[in-house]
Amino acid sequence: MSADPSSRMTAREALALLTGAAGFTEHRPPPRTLPPDGPLGWAGYDAARERAAERTGEEESVVYGTGVVGDRECTLLSFEFGFLGGSLGQLTGDRLEAAYDLALSRRLPLLALVATGGSRMQEGMVALTQLQRVAAASTRLRAAGLPQIAVVRDPTTGGGWATVGAGADVVLALPGAQVGFAGSRVRPPDADPYAYGAEGQFAAGQVDAVLPAGELRGTVGLWLRALGAREAPRSAAPLPRAPHDGPPAAPLPRAQPSSASGLPRSGREAVERARSAQRPRAEAYLADYFTVRLPLHGDRCGGTDPGLLTGFGLRADGQPVAYVAQCGTPTRPAGYRAAARTIRLADRLGIPVLTLVDTPGAANDAEAERAGAGAAIADTFAAIAAARVPVTTLVIGEGGSGGALALAAPGNTHVTADSYFSVIAPEPAAAILKRPPAETGATADQLRLRPQDLVELGIARSIVT
Repeated sequence: MSADPSSRMTAREALALLTGAAGFTEHRPPPRTLPPDGPLGWAGYDAARERAAERTGEEESVVYGTGVVGDRECTLLSFEFGFLGGSLGQLTGDRLEAAYDLALSRRLPLLALVATGGSRMQEGMVALTQLQRVAAASTRLRAAGLPQIAVVRDPTTGGGWATVGAGADVVLALPGAQVGFAGSRVRPPDADPYAYGAEGQFAAGQVDAVLPAGELRGTVGLWLRALGAREAPRSAAPLPRAPHDGPPAAPLPRAQPSSASGLPRSGREAVERARSAQRPRAEAYLADYFTVRLPLHGDRCGGTDPGLLTGFGLRADGQPVAYVAQCGTPTRPAGYRAAARTIRLADRLGIPVLTLVDTPGAANDAEAERAGAGAAIADTFAAIAAARVPVTTLVIGEGGSGGALALAAPGNTHVTADSYFSVIAPEPAAAILKRPPAETGATADQLRLRPQDLVELGIARSIVT
């Protein structure tokens, strides 16, 4: 259900909500003269633009410039929905491209406050091709290692959602906002409205968080810090920042209290300890590791996996670290896609990655196969293999086959005393070898899956105790 139109913020109200007393410095692109009534000569277009300008006080449907959110300087752009429905035309494209280029030239993160109905019909295909300009500008920013955050307001539909909104690294939404590619007047008459709202898009893994307006400034400020944005200068104009050097590896988490002590004496004991309901799980490790945690949600392909946690966090010393953590359940394809998304984003921004391994293995049901389990796992392997930033892995529970190895850093994997790692769990291994269930323990010993075995074999670097 869409938000109340009377509660829609103007472009400048949205900017003020984020920048507060820090203020906003507006920029404008070089002026361009359009032919009468635009490129199509659409009768009445100039008059409609004049009325929109008189009603809103704006020259176009986008305002952009620089400002400070929290303590981080950024480039901001904000859509004015009251100006022809926040639609994109040629002059809007000029402003959007200029905003991205401003972020690029000053090496600042881009924060987009989106409220748009799509492309401007009065300019026809000329308006539609502005989406290509936006995509190209966004790609340049991405290649430069600069983060993009979108706050989608009511409504955010059409090409504006499919470029500025959904194309951002982190997507936040206001409650009740209409969000979707298809606007309310062009979708099927029997379509479920929930699918086209902020909450529905969150459930489908397309939005990272739905936040009340009052929480936006604080949350966006934290996101800017967690994504590596530099602190705003206290005086003078900022100097361009060089691309990031290689960051230090994420520190190893501390061992969490466990009901067991020492190392397991046998393979069977190692498996039992890893499967124990009493041993510490991912949430305990992450809570101890971070002072601030900002989740990423979903795989951007319509799926979520509640058994895999991803996001960025800040440690007590302010160091940002990206995390991917399995929670002891079979990891689903959406989880692997979310993991790959997080690792690639961290790599692009120069932020180290921490992975916590804890799964009996990849989900192996028919639904998982239809959702592309093999391709999703392969993509996660590839993301870690290609990462230029250091990836640190701690196995905190079960390390079940390739579904666990996909999240393990080659050469920088560590284990806890409550963990095991194996080519296959001992029960299916015994079954494959046609051994009776009574020989499962002996099979576990043969697999050499205990923490101390893994260190001796060179699979793990250390045991965290």
